[in-house]
Parts: sequence; structure tokens; C-alpha cells
Amino acid sequence: LRLLEAQLQDQRREHEEEIEALKTQVDALQEEMEKQHQAFLQTLQLSPEAQVEFGLQQEITRLTNENLDLKELLERLEKNERKLKKQLKIYMKRVQDFEASQATVPAERRRHEQNMQVSVQRKEKDFQGMLEYYKEDEPLLIRNLIT
Repeated sequence: LRLLEAQLQDQRREHEEEIEALKTQVDALQEEMEKQHQAFLQTLQLSPEAQVEFGLQQEITRLTNENLDLKELLERLEKNERKLKKQLKIYMKRVQDFEASQATVPAERRRHEQNMQVSVQRKEKDFQGMLEYYKEDEPLLIRNLIT
């Protein structure tokens, strides 16, 4: 019972926090809407030439902000690319070190490993299909399989 009460209180607290966050968001949106409304009313009072200029200024501002966001994204992606290239170099070095260590393995052991690989390859070749046919006969083969 106490566990259920604690869970209920946690859910109630989370719900209240969510409501407060949403109220804050609504208030911010209302303020933004009021600012846009005031700007719209001011624009209507301007001459047609001034309205066009104001619209252009607004568009320039919007595009500038969008460009800044895209530059930030580009910088993050470039940073990630540098990080990945660095990791790739590290892994390539590890592979080279591993290959070098394999070169020092006795020849007998390497021959044994190669024989094992060859046998695996032969097994795979044995099971690569059950039917051999010409490409031109494929429609006839499909029709016969269906009927």
C-alpha cells in the first residue's frame, strides 16, 4: 500500500512539473504571438514600400538565424568526423600491430590455420545452391515450380 502511495505521489509530482513546464511554454508562446501581432499592426501602418522593406528585413533575420544554426550543425559534424577519423587511425594501427604479431607466429601454426580456413571455404562451396539453370529458362522454371 505504501509503495502504491509513493508511486502515486511520484506520478502526481511529475504531472505537476509537466503542467508547469507546459504553462511556461504557453506563456512564452503568448508573448511571442503578442510581439508578432504588434509588429503586424505596425507594418499595416507603414507605406507599401516600407512594408516590403520590413518584410525583407524579417526574412533576412530569419535566414541569418537559420544559417547560424546550420553553421553550428556543420561544426558539430566536422568535430565528429575528426573524432571518427582519429578512432579509425587507432584501429588501423591495432590491425597492423595484430598482423605484425601474426607474422611472428610459427609457420606450422599458420599452415594449420590456413588448412582450417580452406576446409571451411570448401564446405561453404558445397552448399551454394541446389539447381543450375540458364537465365533464359528462368520464367519456364518458375512457371513449372508454381504448377
